Amino acid sequence: MPPESRVRPEDGAGRAGQGGEAGAGEPADGSAGAGGASGGGSGTGGRPGGTAPDGDGGEPPLTGRQRLRAGLWPPRLTRAQLIVAVLLFILGLGLAIQVRSTSDSSALRGARQEDLVRILDELDNRSQRLTDEQRRLEGQKAELENSSDQAEEARKQTVEKEQQLGVLAGTVVAQGPGINLTISDPTHSVEADKLLDTIQELRAAGAEAIQVNDVRIVANSYLSDVRGGVEIDGKRVTEPYRFKVIGKPQDLEPALNIPGGVVQTLEKEQATVGVAGEQKIIVDALREAKRPDYARSSSQ
Repeated sequence: MPPESRVRPEDGAGRAGQGGEAGAGEPADGSAGAGGASGGGSGTGGRPGGTAPDGDGGEPPLTGRQRLRAGLWPPRLTRAQLIVAVLLFILGLGLAIQVRSTSDSSALRGARQEDLVRILDELDNRSQRLTDEQRRLEGQKAELENSSDQAEEARKQTVEKEQQLGVLAGTVVAQGPGINLTISDPTHSVEADKLLDTIQELRAAGAEAIQVNDVRIVANSYLSDVRGGVEIDGKRVTEPYRFKVIGKPQDLEPALNIPGGVVQTLEKEQATVGVAGEQKIIVDALREAKRPDYARSSSQ
C-alpha cells in the first residue's frame, strides 16, 4: 500500500466527515457516497478502545476494600451509639477497679489458723483494755461527783495522775509484768528503722514503759543510724539490743510473733530474736524532766 494512502487513527473522524460531505454533495455518484459511508465507518471503528469503560467517561468502579473503607471512615455515630459506648466504658472501668481491689494480696491470707486465732485474741484483749479504761474513768467521774470531800478526792487523783505521767515521761522508776526482748545482730544489719518498728509494735500491743539497753523510751524519743550501731536520743546503743517492756505478756508476745511481724522481719536481716515473759520487769533508766519553754497548762 502506498505511503500516502495510509490513514492515521486520529484522522478517522475528520475523514469520516469529509466522506459525509462528499456523499451529500454528489448524490449521483454512488462511489463517492459509498466512500463517505466507508470513511464514516472507519472513523468510528478505526480508534482502538474508543468506547469509555462505563459508557459515559466516569470514574472506574470501587473495589471491595475501598467500599469497606468508605463505609467505616469517617465514622458516623448516632446519639444512641455514643451513649452505649460511654456506658460500656464506665462498666469496663468499674470491672477493672473491682478486679484489682479483689486481687490485692493480704498479709493474713496465707496465715495459719492458729495465727489467725491468736490475732483475734489480741484484738479482743485490746478492746477489753479500752473498755476497762472507760469504766475506770467513769468510776473516777462518779467519785468526784459523789464524794463528800471532793477536794481530798481530787488531790488523791492528782497524785495518781502525777505518778502515771511520771511513768510515761520516764522520770520515775516503773515495775510490773512484761517481757524481755533480746535482738542479737552480729552482722550489724539491723538499722534504726527496724528498732523503731519494734518499739511501735510494742506500744500498739499495750506497752506502758520501754527501755532499750540503758535508754528510756518516751514519746519524743528518736533513733538514728551510726557506724556499728544505733543512736537513741543522742546516746549510742550497740548490739545486742535488750528491751525491757512493761505490759501484759499475753498481748506483747503474740504481737511480736504474728506472720510478717517484728520477729520475722528481724530474722530476715540475719538477726537472732529472743522473747521471754516475766512477772516482774523493772525499768530503771530515767529521763530528766525538762520544763517546756513555751507550753503552759491552760488552768494556770
